[in-house]
Amino acid sequence: MAPLVRFAPSPTGYLHIGNARPALLNALYARATGGRFLLRLDDTDRERSTETFAAAIGEDLAWLGIVPDLHARQSERADRHDAAAERLRALGRLYPCYETPDELERRRKRQLGRGLPPIYDRAALSLTAEQRAALEAEGRRPHWRFKLDHRIVSWHDLVRGEAHVDCASLSDPVLVRADGSYLYTLPSVVDDAELGVTHVIRGEDHVTNTGVQVQIFEALGYPVPVFGHHNLLTTADGEGLSKRLGHLSLRSLREAGYEPAAVRSLAVLTGSAESVRAVAGLDELAALVDLAQISRAPAKFDPHELDTLNARLVHEMPPEAVRDRLAGLGVPPDAAEQFWLAVRANLVKVDDASTWWRVVAGPVEPVSADAGIVAAAAETLPPEPWGPETWKAWTSAVKDRTGAKGKALFMPLRLALTGLDHGPDLSALLPLIGRERAAQRLQ
Repeated sequence: MAPLVRFAPSPTGYLHIGNARPALLNALYARATGGRFLLRLDDTDRERSTETFAAAIGEDLAWLGIVPDLHARQSERADRHDAAAERLRALGRLYPCYETPDELERRRKRQLGRGLPPIYDRAALSLTAEQRAALEAEGRRPHWRFKLDHRIVSWHDLVRGEAHVDCASLSDPVLVRADGSYLYTLPSVVDDAELGVTHVIRGEDHVTNTGVQVQIFEALGYPVPVFGHHNLLTTADGEGLSKRLGHLSLRSLREAGYEPAAVRSLAVLTGSAESVRAVAGLDELAALVDLAQISRAPAKFDPHELDTLNARLVHEMPPEAVRDRLAGLGVPPDAAEQFWLAVRANLVKVDDASTWWRVVAGPVEPVSADAGIVAAAAETLPPEPWGPETWKAWTSAVKDRTGAKGKALFMPLRLALTGLDHGPDLSALLPLIGRERAAQRLQ
């Protein structure tokens, strides 16, 4: 059976670079194994989930190059979650509890004070029917906990190898809130099983949760999927990524002009056995991903490294790949190829080309660093047509006239022609500037 993987974000905010890691690892695994990719919106948080965020998730995945084969929404599957909860109640694995959050917190502190692990003591299991009725008569409504078997749950993890969780060290997890809404755990199990998910590849913060979910899969008679838990992306300082870090949202990175291939490369290769490098294609990136070789250490996202990767990709882009984008920056179609080949080695992002088109087309505020050299340059300015050899012939004439050479010759000319002390090779840029504009700037 071909693998079916899933990415299951909550539409409660914009995806960030940390979300891109599991999304890409799943999509690339499907691509490498001939599997399929399911986008499932875990939208059971009724207050915070919005259609705006749901649409943005689809846009961000498309920008990364991820096209889901299947779509699902948890909010449309509530009847399946209810049916599973009723089955667990009938099996005696889902039981009602009436403690308030304050009561649970006081109990937890008492256990810690006595040197005991702060796990739920299952006091609700000893309540009689009369006691439950009395609590409900007070206005209390139960939340529902899953009764764990106190055993070790083991699995072979695609990333971590042999893994296990001792469920005797865990509190029975709450699956259903007092208001009847579900926490993440049960709907995720039901939807993974009933939608046919075969491989669950997600962050290592879910390892303990996997021990719980395996027991729920088994209690409901569902096949248990294969699990893989990868390390998480953090900031360069080791801080966890979250939706509140707006500058690291995929949307903001896109708006800042980064290439999706650069974001993909850094999100996937950081914290793996492969060296981080710019990989343009999805197939090539998929071939590099080996889940078993992903490091156990946190993967640190460095924005400076993203700049480096992006620049490498831009430097290798052929003119036809950016023609439309250059037109959006005001570069005429007949100049696009010559201009791109002249400036791409000086860019970090494609949009940075706008700076150099302004240098070409003007207006430019020239800087006069040596009036004698600039005057000699104006007097020896060759006639058009100009080509790649014009700069060399012209500077040789200025050198013969003034005796200047090296930086003393080239820097005054660069400043006079471009107003900047750095930039693309002037042998390529000069023909684009043209004789008329060059003469005006030299004056």
